[in-house]
Amino acid sequence: MDFPWTTSRRAFADAAEWFVTTAALVDGRWDEPGLGEWDIRSLVGHTSRALLTVESYLQRPADQADVESTTAYYRATSAMAAGPGVAERGRAAGEALGTAPAAAVGEIEGRVVTLLAAYDGTELVTTIAGGMRLADYLPTRTFELVVHTADLAAALGVRLEPPPVPAQQALELVARLAVAEGVTTPLLRATTGRGPLPPGFSIL
Repeated sequence: MDFPWTTSRRAFADAAEWFVTTAALVDGRWDEPGLGEWDIRSLVGHTSRALLTVESYLQRPADQADVESTTAYYRATSAMAAGPGVAERGRAAGEALGTAPAAAVGEIEGRVVTLLAAYDGTELVTTIAGGMRLADYLPTRTFELVVHTADLAAALGVRLEPPPVPAQQALELVARLAVAEGVTTPLLRATTGRGPLPPGFSIL
């Protein structure tokens, strides 16, 4: 287990609330540019999937843990994340939010965060990468919420910082991924003012 369950539940809940609060700032700007080929509605739709997949995976128990850590999940799904289906699923999720997207996001957040209260993290769920312990999967959803809510804030032109607990967990995951991928040197040099990151740098 990469992160303590109680910390992960708090991080997820705080990140989800930050997402809902930021989505409420969109007002009537849903068709404006969001991220890449997505408009803001599609970006919010994609981000809402970080909540919805938790709900759906809890209904798909696994027999064993095929993916042993949060870090291993990202390494296993890196190719899938770059596939064309991601953009289309984001658009479809955005449309599914209906005529009041911000309210729909708030309803989803309340439902999923409440649902998690009944679990202790040891449960095995079936993810796109295979069976995982819930405690190892949930931080991946917190990471997605933090990163994409930051994307949403940038699209809206507002300066916002994520809450401390999910922010710290997201940064810890970045550090773990950087070590796993062997890219700690450029990351450390950039974050200590010693030079820019290489073009196109990503730990995912």
